[in-house]
Amino acid sequence: MAEASLTAPTEALAGLVERVTYHNAENGFCVLRVKARGQRDLVTVVGHAATISAGEWVQLSGAWFNDRTHGLQFKAAFLKATQPTTVEGVEKYLGSGMIRGIGPAYAKKLVAAFGAAVFDLIEAESHRLREVTAQAPSAQPASSPAGESRR
Repeated sequence: MAEASLTAPTEALAGLVERVTYHNAENGFCVLRVKARGQRDLVTVVGHAATISAGEWVQLSGAWFNDRTHGLQFKAAFLKATQPTTVEGVEKYLGSGMIRGIGPAYAKKLVAAFGAAVFDLIEAESHRLREVTAQAPSAQPASSPAGESRR
């Protein structure tokens, strides 16, 4: 496996982390599924990162290799992750469980309401997140006038 990566040409790759399949917090080893530019299907990336989350944008350099068990993979010698800036990336990042209390459904609502600026809102005006909760039909008590008008 090491020989194949030494003889393969170095290539650059960039894309959105769709899923963190595996991450070892002790040594940083990770297996990622990335929606890479110029690639039709998701790419399996193996490399090292101190922290990594779904929704982050990654810039990679490394080489392709074919693992006997897992198939074609990109082995990253260099991996740089940045906070997401696209609406899709922000939604995936928030929904990944990085922030307690925000799951995929709530992340979708937050991004729909505030767009990519939701990070600034979380840090500066977190009380405004309740505006989105109040809009959700399931969040309103059944005895409230707004809840009765929907029935």
